[in-house]
Amino acid sequence: MRQLTGLDASFLYLETANSPMHIGGFSIYDPSTAPGGKVRFKQIVEHIHQRARRVPAMTSRLMTVPFSLDHPYWVADGDFDPEFHVRHIALPKPGDWRQLCILVSRIHARPLDRNRPLWEAYVIEGLDDVEGFPKGCFALFTKMHHAAIDGASGVEINSVLHDLSPDTATDMDKVTEFLVEQPPKKSEMLWQAQKNTLRLPFRFIGITKDAAPSLYNAAKGVISGKLKRVGNIPRTRFNRNVSPHRVVDALRVSFEDVRSIKNAFPPVTVNDVALTIVGGALRQYLLAKDELPEPSLAALAPINIRTEDKKGAAGNEVSQMTVLLRTDIADPKERLLAVNESTRNAKELTNAIGAKTMTDYLQFTPSTLTAAAARLSSSLSLMNRVTPFYNCVVTNVPGPRIPLYFCGAKMQVSFPTGPAIDSVGLFQAISTYCDEFTITFSACREMLPDPEVYAQCLRDSLAALLEASKHVSVASPAVSKPRAPRKAKSASSASAKKAVSNESSQ
Repeated sequence: MRQLTGLDASFLYLETANSPMHIGGFSIYDPSTAPGGKVRFKQIVEHIHQRARRVPAMTSRLMTVPFSLDHPYWVADGDFDPEFHVRHIALPKPGDWRQLCILVSRIHARPLDRNRPLWEAYVIEGLDDVEGFPKGCFALFTKMHHAAIDGASGVEINSVLHDLSPDTATDMDKVTEFLVEQPPKKSEMLWQAQKNTLRLPFRFIGITKDAAPSLYNAAKGVISGKLKRVGNIPRTRFNRNVSPHRVVDALRVSFEDVRSIKNAFPPVTVNDVALTIVGGALRQYLLAKDELPEPSLAALAPINIRTEDKKGAAGNEVSQMTVLLRTDIADPKERLLAVNESTRNAKELTNAIGAKTMTDYLQFTPSTLTAAAARLSSSLSLMNRVTPFYNCVVTNVPGPRIPLYFCGAKMQVSFPTGPAIDSVGLFQAISTYCDEFTITFSACREMLPDPEVYAQCLRDSLAALLEASKHVSVASPAVSKPRAPRKAKSASSASAKKAVSNESSQ
């Protein structure tokens, strides 16, 4: 039995009828590499059923504390009904890419059943007319609640479900017992909630004492101008209450193309290139709608702060920074260099505060108040009236650079998906797999009714960056060297500094 952290639980509290808070993705597989050249649905069900034994997030059920007086618990539920969690669908003919995206969008819009382990998987067949893939391929769309995993832990779970070769007979398939835990009594949870409540002031004082020097130095840096905070964020069509309907689309490009852009403008990173592609696409899309604001749009960029001792553990170990996408700059080269400066500024501010500081304070999130506030905000459309903190989400989830196999079928490509929520109706996930680079976006359908148009804007933005990189000498200094990050004095932020640097140097 494990109690959810304040960060984990916040994804439960912020969930509303129109904003399911799960993450996931869909991958496409070629079964010709499997034994006999086929993969049957029965094999997939048994494969997932067996591998799930090693993933607590797939076999644990949520237990709420009476009256929501404390954060809920994960309780190992033993075996689960695989036929409920693993489902089988086929696209009608012709079975093309648009049909696949529409189906994934509809499944993605549905909330998960909180009475069962919080995940589902959908096997999708009939992809014979999806361009770029062999006939006979199938897709697997999985979704799991954000309270259970973040992007990094999702990648680790993905590694459990996959193999490094088509050989399906591995040590991971040896029969193991499901862990079963006795659900706690209501009286026990109430007593523990009372003890946690009594400890809260002392924990708050301890965290504040550790974080105070960093917060003070960060505030002093912002006032003096040495540290720059993102402000004056404009309102766009993506910053109002979301509907219950979604759109999903994605594009695949050569990772070598992205790397060639990065190499043409040192010390630009792959993450900078991805953010610039998104910035250029949003600029083009909003210009076509005559809705481009004068100030630059900003994106929330999650930061993986998972330390070595937390690897393999479920839950969320993530912080965030706000980065300008420089949609106010038309020239792709100038936009890329400006985005690089913005990410350096954001990293310096995050390092000064301490990436883990805000997640530490989320331990004190009042469950009933947060959930009630989320419902009230949604019902009154309050997000339509307040200044947004950012315009969209752009997350970078690096995938494996070697082929993976599922039931012997070779994974061809993988597209991560994420939630669209009130005030942030556009979620974009950047990922890599083998020699491919993918950009997947999920959005409220009312905010982005023409996903194919936005997908083309992303392609055009990449093409403009590629063209600009061909006319730049690698030897020419593109930008000044980044300033050394300010030291964070708090103990809570020291361990997170390395994670910020590692994540953003992609």
